[in-house]
Amino acid sequence: MRIARFSYGDPESPAFAFGAVDGADGVEQLTVIDGHPFGGITLTDVRVPLAGVRILPPVLPSKVIAIGKNYAEHAREMGGEPPAEPVLFLKPSTSVIGPGATIAYPSLSQRVDYEGELAVVIGRLCRDVPEERASEVILGYTCANDVTARDLQKTDGQWARAKGFDTFCPLGPWIVTDADVSDVAIRTEVNGELRQDDRTSSLLQSVEALVSFASKVMTLLPGDVLLTGTPAGVGPLVVGDEVSVSIEGIGTLTNTVVTR
Repeated sequence: MRIARFSYGDPESPAFAFGAVDGADGVEQLTVIDGHPFGGITLTDVRVPLAGVRILPPVLPSKVIAIGKNYAEHAREMGGEPPAEPVLFLKPSTSVIGPGATIAYPSLSQRVDYEGELAVVIGRLCRDVPEERASEVILGYTCANDVTARDLQKTDGQWARAKGFDTFCPLGPWIVTDADVSDVAIRTEVNGELRQDDRTSSLLQSVEALVSFASKVMTLLPGDVLLTGTPAGVGPLVVGDEVSVSIEGIGTLTNTVVTR
């Protein structure tokens, strides 16, 4: 199932809902979900055309937990070797935007990079999750762009500012609940030019291992997002660029870059 979060109706007083997406490209529709998708999904009789709504970030997470250097070639392109265990950092919830929203290039940085990633959406309250039971706490998967002020990442020594600007965590376009993400293609394009091209089978730490590891550090809440790391090929964005992250079986997340 594909689950989108969207707004529709009067632009001055829109309705907000989750919906199940069905149909083929161009004629897709949303069936509105009663309430939210956590703890069981109940579909209503309300259906709206996908083309007639605004797609929002698929969740509003309490936190975004991200993993650094989880592809070997990316670790090496950043000047180091793959870490022995996952490297965790956080992105604030205020960095989250949806598909079609703009990435705001901050005046404090002279080098802003894209980082296409597979994102995991947590479906239930959990902690200390055994790796073999990680699938029980996952609602589904979506595309992410871990936008990074690379120059500030280097000068600050820690990553909160470089990773935490408003708009620096595009997510979407929806959550896919039944995807097998063990070996799917992940690609990033900038203005139609392929910049990243790898498969999730190249992850150093699996999705299940990452969920288990993070849950032993902090309690995970429904709607929290775990970014699993970016492949090699990261690079700079400039104002006016259009950046797209595509993951096989999930979809494509596209955003443009504007001046903040």
